[in-house]
Amino acid sequence: MAVLLRPWSIDDAPALLAARQSTPDLDTQLPADLTDEDAARRHIGSWPSSGAHARIWAIVEDGLTVGNVGLSAIESRHGTAWASYWLAGDARGRGLATRGLAAVARWAFGAGLHRLELGHRVNNPASCRVATGAGFVAEGIERQKLRYGAERFDVETHARLASDPVPDVAAVELHGDPLRIDGAP
Repeated sequence: MAVLLRPWSIDDAPALLAARQSTPDLDTQLPADLTDEDAARRHIGSWPSSGAHARIWAIVEDGLTVGNVGLSAIESRHGTAWASYWLAGDARGRGLATRGLAAVARWAFGAGLHRLELGHRVNNPASCRVATGAGFVAEGIERQKLRYGAERFDVETHARLASDPVPDVAAVELHGDPLRIDGAP
């Protein structure tokens, strides 16, 4: 199984659309209108291309785009960022998100960041396993932080510091410039 991280391409639109259509829980992570491949291309093209505050990578397994891992709210003064990830349903359970998150953390610490944070709904134990597997330590619960529709969710916050132990996670290569969406107009 060859796994790598690379910049998203508008050519990934079919994979994004398939992930969204086959994995209903991605609605909270991908709130955009993804009704067809043109909408998916527009959505990919709208992702941040400036590297000052965000970096995103496609998670690719054996040539197929199956997920996303990224950093947002990159703040250079304090050396912090917010990490996020998602996988299409059929790619879950094989450690791909954990490996991708660990690789992005290595990249971020090598780029001079010191603290990476993330949060997951407390009713999402799989996301918690990704975070802890990638070396992110649970720091606490933020009560009713997220709202999806009329329902509010508690969020467990995790963080990893550059000085924390490196988790024993299989390496994933990062390819290309994560600042650019390849093929975007």
